[in-house]
Amino acid sequence: MAQCLQSVQEFIQDSFVPMVAVLCSEDAEQVTRKNNLNFSELVRPFCRLTSEGHMRDPNNQIQVIKNLKIHVSNIVTQPPQPAAIRKMLSEVVSVSQPAEGLVANVITAGDYDLNISVSSNEPQPVEQFLKLSQEQHRIQHSSDYTYPKWFIPNTLKYYVLLHDISEEDEQRADSVYEEMKQRYGTQGCYLLKINSQTLAVASDEQIPDPWSQYLQKSNLQNQELFEDGTSVLMGSKNTENNVIAPKVDGINPSVKADGVPNNFETHPLQLDHPSDPGGSLDGLDDTLKNTVQITDGKKPSTVTTHGACLTLNDHDRIRQFIQEFTFRGLLPHIEKSIRQLNDQLVSRKGLSRSLFSATKKWFSGGKVPEKSIAELKNTAGLLYPPEAPELQIRKLADLCFLVQHYDLAYSCYHTAKKDFLNDQAMLYAAGALEMAAVSAFLQPGAPRPYPAHYMDTAIQTYRDVCKNMVLAERCALLSAEILKSQAKYSEAATLLIRMTSEKRHALRCYCQAMQVYKGKGWSLAEDHINFTIGRQSFTLKQLDNAVSAFRHILINDSKQTASQQGAFLREYLYVYKNVSQLSPDSPLPHLPLPCIQSSATRVFFGHDRRLAEGEKQAATHVSLDQEFDSELSQQWKELEEQVVAVVNRGAIPVNFQPTQYCLNSQTDNFRFPLAVVEEPIIVEVVFRNPLKVPLLLTDLSLLGKFQSKDFGQLQNREEPKSNEKDAHGKATFKNEFISTDVILEFSMGSEETKVARLKLLPHQTGELHILGVVYNLGTVPFVNVVDGTDPSSGLQVDGNLVSNGMSVRGRQDLEIQGPRLNNTKEEKTSVKHGPDRRLDPIITPPMPLLEVFFINFPTGLLCGEIRKAHVEFVNVSKVLLTGLKVASKHPEFFTFGSNTAALTPQSPTASENCSAYKTIVTDSTSACTALTSLVSPVDFGMGSGNSSLGVIDIPLPDSVLLPGASIQLPLWLRGPDKEGVHEINFLFYYESANKVSKLSHRVLRHTAVICTSRSLSVRATVCRSNTFQDEEDGRNGNMLVFVDVENINTSEGGVQEFHIVQVSSSSKQWRFQKCINPSEDKDAKLTSRERGKLCFKATTCKYQDATSGALGKYTFADIILGNEQSQTAS
Repeated sequence: MAQCLQSVQEFIQDSFVPMVAVLCSEDAEQVTRKNNLNFSELVRPFCRLTSEGHMRDPNNQIQVIKNLKIHVSNIVTQPPQPAAIRKMLSEVVSVSQPAEGLVANVITAGDYDLNISVSSNEPQPVEQFLKLSQEQHRIQHSSDYTYPKWFIPNTLKYYVLLHDISEEDEQRADSVYEEMKQRYGTQGCYLLKINSQTLAVASDEQIPDPWSQYLQKSNLQNQELFEDGTSVLMGSKNTENNVIAPKVDGINPSVKADGVPNNFETHPLQLDHPSDPGGSLDGLDDTLKNTVQITDGKKPSTVTTHGACLTLNDHDRIRQFIQEFTFRGLLPHIEKSIRQLNDQLVSRKGLSRSLFSATKKWFSGGKVPEKSIAELKNTAGLLYPPEAPELQIRKLADLCFLVQHYDLAYSCYHTAKKDFLNDQAMLYAAGALEMAAVSAFLQPGAPRPYPAHYMDTAIQTYRDVCKNMVLAERCALLSAEILKSQAKYSEAATLLIRMTSEKRHALRCYCQAMQVYKGKGWSLAEDHINFTIGRQSFTLKQLDNAVSAFRHILINDSKQTASQQGAFLREYLYVYKNVSQLSPDSPLPHLPLPCIQSSATRVFFGHDRRLAEGEKQAATHVSLDQEFDSELSQQWKELEEQVVAVVNRGAIPVNFQPTQYCLNSQTDNFRFPLAVVEEPIIVEVVFRNPLKVPLLLTDLSLLGKFQSKDFGQLQNREEPKSNEKDAHGKATFKNEFISTDVILEFSMGSEETKVARLKLLPHQTGELHILGVVYNLGTVPFVNVVDGTDPSSGLQVDGNLVSNGMSVRGRQDLEIQGPRLNNTKEEKTSVKHGPDRRLDPIITPPMPLLEVFFINFPTGLLCGEIRKAHVEFVNVSKVLLTGLKVASKHPEFFTFGSNTAALTPQSPTASENCSAYKTIVTDSTSACTALTSLVSPVDFGMGSGNSSLGVIDIPLPDSVLLPGASIQLPLWLRGPDKEGVHEINFLFYYESANKVSKLSHRVLRHTAVICTSRSLSVRATVCRSNTFQDEEDGRNGNMLVFVDVENINTSEGGVQEFHIVQVSSSSKQWRFQKCINPSEDKDAKLTSRERGKLCFKATTCKYQDATSGALGKYTFADIILGNEQSQTAS
């Protein structure tokens, strides 16, 4: 035995011992209390006899009693509580063998004799003995004391005079003792002298402390029952045998998702958390309700010294007292009781004088066939009166067993068993069978083999007829130990297996087996054990534990085949379905499948933008289909800071928060993102199916919690509201705070990773917390892809998946871990993570929402080429839009015109020549002479913003764009001077007319990709000429402009030659007047690498009337070298 060093025979003998009650006067208790002990604790270490005892049986044969032990306790004690018994048996079952003290604490019969102690310091010791004797009689025969149970009415009383040597008069003690001997006889009293030294002397002398092991063992047995932190009851001054425990047996219904439950605190196979997979058993006794004092059940921190006033001589006196009491009082009393019971039974049954001599007659011939257990009625509750003959023979058997007369005990138990069976008193019969088997085993010389079938019958009776699992378990453990001592290991194992075939114990064994295999790489064994745990838990109606066990099979990377995984999944769904039906209104539980890659979750704030129509091209902006580019994100942030600084007169506000429309694991998620009421939020969730079987998710939607808040008021916080109750349904659900879209079917193939985009729409301002997803988990039925029918049901599917299998509804949370912090020393030396708030947006009041469309926007330009396009701005919100600006790192690439300028109708020739201007046919008189016109700077974007800072104001009528309104503006583009592919970023900035504290502005992004190719290289030289001295303006009002033009194009983009058909100037002070050296054919043609030189006369701009409005305008002068004029001022 791992916990008991004795043999099985010694263990059983020490478990079934005579029990002696002690009743002390107050003075006697004070004498023993000097040693921090009561009287029963004082004598306990000396209760095993070191010499043999003798007595005569009913046949006058000498019976030798070896190594006898008695049990001494106070007269008023508490019976072992049911929870304490179950706790001890639970620990025993965990190692499949009885612990030392288990049987004695649980099943010893109430065979009490009495030991009455009085101090010699009493004024009238003899009178005190009389009072205590009367008190004992009252306790024994009063209905107020149901425990202890007295073996026979004629109880042995043994009177002890306790003398304190250090304080009391020894002569007086001897005198009183002489008086006691005359009154009670020499065999009925004793003078015990103790306390040979005082406490002062005792502190300097080291005396052995034999009490510690007994008291510590008793305390540990009590404390182990509530060391889990449960408060315990200490209901009386004497706590001996007052064992009260919390509920110890049964699976805790709140099982963790990642472990297997148990409560074996000291076992080497201790499981992960304190719940025991054995079914819920009885809990605390009702005495817990009447609390007297609450303690925490912890072990004392200080060591108490026992027996400090006792010397070794005192130890010998106590040992001698126990021996005298046993040999001169207890054993003669038991011998007398055996003879009396034997005589009574013989006279009642009309048998021979000696029951012992008639044993063979009883067991031979004339046997009546015994009924099987299945045929007997359930009369386990039958009770005999104390004087019933059947109980007298059982008492005779018990007394013989206590004094080690096992042969006679076996005969009496066997006879009693037959009487009990005839009366169908099954609890009595099972007890007699059990004790008969033990008696047969303990008989010296083994005259008969151990009747294991007696034990089997007793176990079956306890379990099936009496419904007493404690007694069945105890009986099975005893029988298993006896079989093991006889090297019958196969039979012992069979018995234990039969005991664990009860599903509750089988479940416990499988849970401990899991502790052995868990984490060792034996995945198939783990799957099998979890599967069995799930099945057994379901059979025992422990549905939560069943769900937990099946969950383990599904969440791990299983090595099972697809068919086996499918079976596991169906089992899980079936069990979970039963759980959900028991509590349909309970919170949605967490589903194990499919796996969610929470860190890959992306959140997009924005509405579904309109696609391009015809010649319109929508702004690229941001979408979930775009890959995240950290470098590009930084560029957009710098552009936004650039325009915000311009708006705020060069300073960026302290609370500035860069706009992020799409959040992922690479974005800065430290701050709460900002969303706008009535604008959708799209959450992209990545699912992974770890199984080799397909899954079908139906009615998939988001689960969120919302706290309404009006940002215009200081205190208006309301209680958060969740849509979990709405999520129990299967349709699109909506409330006054949020509404969610539902994906009706979301199928996943075997081991597939798939993305789901779920939409949520907030209806009020406040704080939103996206908690997770809710869906129905089911299996995909087999579908015949040829004719589209399910062969199992013949159901037509028409291309859509039809879930005709079992499905359950549940949820999974989106738990995102923030980035690891690494700034301070503490953060660097530990693992701490910051917050990730991408799923916790703040919903702000309504804001304007801008859409931008580009019309006839080119994708290719020649270097330096000017092209005209149009931009349409649409305010799709219900809020007034103002402060529209655009920022770019390349402001030289574009400029906006006014909406007052006429749109450019292009002639066929202009379209052919890719002209950006209005083109008209000219007459011959205008050849080589400049045609002029005046244009305001506003008409083409000049002076409309901080172009030097890359921020341009977009000219809107009255600087606003009404809700639902749209406007088209001309956009002038100039091809970059460097050939190649160019990405031009436009950041459109706009604000709301109603300032919102949380969201000050919004932005819209667009990236234009322009491919430029080489064209003409132009160089202009200006000089004054004496030729113009005679003219009106003279030398200062005229100049020559020489223009050198070279075709540097190498036939890129299909361009082979250029025709110079017009040269124009634009200035507030100067204008072209005419061409000095026009070519004869009026068409300057340049092929590849060909050069040309043109000369123009330029004069100062003259205005006839300074108040005419011409001042400050630009003069455009067009010199036509061909047949058409491109009106550059348009």
